[in-house]
Amino acid sequence: MNIDQFQSYRQKMNGIILETSPLEIKRFFQLDSAAYRAGALPAQTKELLGLVASMVLRCNDCILYHLIQCHRLEVTDQEMWEAWNVSLVVGGSIVIPHLRFAVEQWRKLGMEVPAEQG
Repeated sequence: MNIDQFQSYRQKMNGIILETSPLEIKRFFQLDSAAYRAGALPAQTKELLGLVASMVLRCNDCILYHLIQCHRLEVTDQEMWEAWNVSLVVGGSIVIPHLRFAVEQWRKLGMEVPAEQG
């Protein structure tokens, strides 16, 4: 599934869920959305936190969602490398396949992901 298909599927299924679900599920979706809005922490930071958690929890759908949001919020490649490093330190080598996925998707979003200098 490419990025456009992912976004279309997510939007479609979220719409169905929100139309038909009980109030408790709707409230959870609202809570999730509210958690990533800028507050004491900027939205960029919150999305990077969500990305790190998603990588450690090994959820590629979540990783892709947070990468899309980070791209929208103009997170830099260097900021992304630092977040990915935190993911590896916290999650260990089991995160490496998800790092591969994240780098591939970040590149598809148009970022260069250059090799670190020095």
